[in-house]
Amino acid sequence: MHHALKETSYETYYPVSTLATRTAAMAHPILTETAASISELKANPMKVVASGNGMPVVVLNRNEPAFYCVPATAYAALMDLVDDAELLKLVEKRRHEKSVKVTLDDL
Repeated sequence: MHHALKETSYETYYPVSTLATRTAAMAHPILTETAASISELKANPMKVVASGNGMPVVVLNRNEPAFYCVPATAYAALMDLVDDAELLKLVEKRRHEKSVKVTLDDL
């Protein structure tokens, strides 16, 4: 039996795992543990951001993900991961290059 989520149920910033009660016909990947409605974001944006405890919060519009709110601390951590991924690509690209020995005096 399908139980639709009501807009008022978002006031507690429910864990995303409860989204499983939605209809499976329109499944969307949710990449966070916390969700809030767009109405609640409009009413109190800082409370929505705080509900994620430093992690991103998905904002839903009519029970579908519209966008993610990413706090500055989480954004910095995500950017560090992106930088690490870019460095890893560079290392992989150069791994088979011939090495050249130098001394500090040579530099």
